[in-house]
Amino acid sequence: MSIEVGNILPGKVTGITNFGAFIDLGDRKTGLVHISEVSDSYIKDIKDVLTVGDEVQVRVMTVAADGKISLSIRRAVDKPAEETKPQRTYNKPAPTRSSESQGQRKPSFSSNHSKPNFSGSKSSPALAKSDDFDSLMSAFLKDSDDRLTSLKRSTEGKRGGRGGRRS
Repeated sequence: MSIEVGNILPGKVTGITNFGAFIDLGDRKTGLVHISEVSDSYIKDIKDVLTVGDEVQVRVMTVAADGKISLSIRRAVDKPAEETKPQRTYNKPAPTRSSESQGQRKPSFSSNHSKPNFSGSKSSPALAKSDDFDSLMSAFLKDSDDRLTSLKRSTEGKRGGRGGRRS
């Protein structure tokens, strides 16, 4: 079988590197399967999945002018059931909530069912000062600033203070 883009070919793993595996396609042709093209899931170490001498099916992705052949193991496997499943979820219209289901949802910041007023005036007595957006934001900023200051102090002591005075 000729080596053309899109063809699925049998091959044998001849070498493994930290970035992929070299596959012997026969007829003195060798291609590379990048580590990202070995499996649909994340692979930390390719040696956990492939070993030298493994027989694999690969799809030819590209054939460069200089003779380099890019291969994929994960795209060589036909998965019609799994491919249609994500398409259904992405093509499905977003669920709309009816007015009945909206009424059933209770806000977590208030004991009553009224909507909060973010205009600045506190018309709802159920909203406490600690639940006001402005006070929450200022508390977050203060906490964040305190943490950054503490972090800077601890790292400057260890590094000798970047750009500081040197004797």
